[in-house]
Amino acid sequence: MIRLGFWQLDRLAQRRATNAELVQQLALPPLPLAGDTLPVELREGSDLTALKNRAASARGTYDFSHQVVLKLQSWEGQPGAHLITPLLIEGSSRAVLAVLVDRGWVPYTEAAPDSQHQFDEPGPVTVTGRIELSQPLPAAAAQAGSPQSEWYRLDIAAIQAQMPYPLLPVTIQQSPPPGGNVKLPYRVEPVVDLSDGPHLSYAIQWYSFALISGGGYVYYVYKNAARFMPHKENMLDEIN
Repeated sequence: MIRLGFWQLDRLAQRRATNAELVQQLALPPLPLAGDTLPVELREGSDLTALKNRAASARGTYDFSHQVVLKLQSWEGQPGAHLITPLLIEGSSRAVLAVLVDRGWVPYTEAAPDSQHQFDEPGPVTVTGRIELSQPLPAAAAQAGSPQSEWYRLDIAAIQAQMPYPLLPVTIQQSPPPGGNVKLPYRVEPVVDLSDGPHLSYAIQWYSFALISGGGYVYYVYKNAARFMPHKENMLDEIN
């Protein structure tokens, strides 16, 4: 139990170190996603985990013909969906390159294909937000066959199969406008947990268990020692 307490303190130190790195990550300037000057972090074979929650920006034109929705999303307790739209990135001299943008939440009544067009943003736009990583679907739940308009995870590899152009291996969760959300779709900032987590309380619990168990053991031995030792009178009789 004492060793488990030290293990939890080690976990606490690791979490604090991770939080410190995350604070530095959140303070970095937006990472520009441009067609011909993609950051080295996005090159094929790179480890993308360090990019999560990194600020990013991209400029281009939305392709609403290939827009999908991320279902089972809520806003202040109301059910709805997020609009996920490919942004065709400007500044590329090669084939078209796109990044999926989470443009925000709409209620289910507005998430139907016929209702989504009221939220279209024509023309070139500049998108700023936070980078999110792909959320792979379980193998048994992989969607195949005809193109899907609704997804419950942003599995970039699975969505790529129904896109006519390559997608970046990350998505952008678009930030709310400077004045806050005043109209749909409502945009949300990614939830970033910078707390210490439960590790300190777990360590205290393990140390408490060790103290209680150790003290209880000593008390039990003390109270029951006479049961396992011969009485003095019997010992003297045996000697005689």
